[in-house]
Amino acid sequence: MKLTRKMVLSRAKASELHSVRKLNCWGSRLTDISICREMPSLEVITLSVNSISSLEPVSCCRQLSELYLRKNRIPSLAELIHLKGLPRLRVLWLAENPCCGTCPHLYRMTVLRTLPQLQKLDNQAVTEEEVSRALMEGEEVTAPSREDLGNGPPELSYTLSAVDAATETTQDPLSLGEGEASNQGQLGLKPTSRDRFPPFSQREATSSRTSRNNILTAILMLLRELDIEELEAVHQTVVSRLQALHKQELQEDME
Repeated sequence: MKLTRKMVLSRAKASELHSVRKLNCWGSRLTDISICREMPSLEVITLSVNSISSLEPVSCCRQLSELYLRKNRIPSLAELIHLKGLPRLRVLWLAENPCCGTCPHLYRMTVLRTLPQLQKLDNQAVTEEEVSRALMEGEEVTAPSREDLGNGPPELSYTLSAVDAATETTQDPLSLGEGEASNQGQLGLKPTSRDRFPPFSQREATSSRTSRNNILTAILMLLRELDIEELEAVHQTVVSRLQALHKQELQEDME
């Protein structure tokens, strides 16, 4: 899907593309973001969970300070060449892209060698020591080759895992009022199947459901107050918590 002028203006509530400063197209299945060339004032771009393979259009956003690209189809770290000319870029989230490879250390060192001005990479603060080490341990990045562009990005599934779906859901929409359900949709949250929760007796279920609904309602209200970076941090924390719970369940089953 191509990001269009109409989509941008409807999301950003702006009258002209050049005045747009924040763009949030999380989970929109985008493949083409060429319109970013017409938005030089962008300061924060959120494009996580899409199908973007080229960062060239972003090179025109000279005011950009934060770029979120988690779970896309960036094929090679050579795409970082397009970000080298962005002097204000301080935050980059590039995790879960094909370009990250199989060696997390080499990936991080290469990114920091290419973009030493970063203060945070994949939600982890960058230290001066890391930047110094990156000069020695990171690989030099060159412009994307025609061969890379011709082959195209690898196919990735759009189906979210159980962990992804759970982290993107704050409340079962069946227990929300009309206004709350609408807010949930605006946040891009998706419902979690009731089948994921363990069975309860009828009396326990009634009490537990009331308690869960109260907690989830409070969480949903708090989410409205968070900005992009804070929401990404919440996502990371929830993923870690879910992984710990799954591990605990496996250990209990073995016992």
